[in-house]
Amino acid sequence: MLIFHIESMNYLKLILEADIVVKLVLLILLFFSVFSWAVIFFKRRALKSASIQSQKFLTVFQKSKNLKDVYETAKRYKASPLAALFRSGYRELRHLDQSNPEPILNPSKLESLNRALTKASNNEISKLEKMMSFLATTGSVTPFIGLFGTVWGIMVAFNRIAVVRSASLDTVAPGIAEALIATAAGLFAAIPAVIAYNHYLHKIKDLITEIDDFSFEFLNIVERLYGS
Repeated sequence: MLIFHIESMNYLKLILEADIVVKLVLLILLFFSVFSWAVIFFKRRALKSASIQSQKFLTVFQKSKNLKDVYETAKRYKASPLAALFRSGYRELRHLDQSNPEPILNPSKLESLNRALTKASNNEISKLEKMMSFLATTGSVTPFIGLFGTVWGIMVAFNRIAVVRSASLDTVAPGIAEALIATAAGLFAAIPAVIAYNHYLHKIKDLITEIDDFSFEFLNIVERLYGS
């Protein structure tokens, strides 16, 4: 434990005594790392709620035969993209019934309903993809930021060698070490972001498929109801 403590203090000392540019690089990487972890936890909670509530709403929707009852139930599932899609479609359907009370789903009505569902679908997909671009940016940019810090640190280390005119380990090691810390920090920020991005992207694609399937199912039900 004592050896670990001493090594930790040495790393901290290296960071505190690092060149100002390396310190700035480490601060930028710290920001990316902290913010990306915040996004990771936020997306985990949001996507989990969206998935669970969508399954619950879908069960209610498939069992119910009254769209008005489903609409009232859908209000309870705030995090479900399927419930939001249904609410938009049902409101558009009521609006069309009020403006044109004919009990026939003519092409004009169907097109208006389809546009409303498409708009609601795009809106829900945008919500699902929110902050994903930051994870992608973190995963792709931070290794290069860390690499820049490493290159700069090595340049500073060679400059120190030129000043003291000595290439001994005591002269070279601190500069190389602080340079490599920047690389490690870049990877530390990038790896979790890339893993989370790929994992959440898969979940979002599944939810988008559910949204598309539900939109077709809703249109089919409306056509059957108006056709009967």
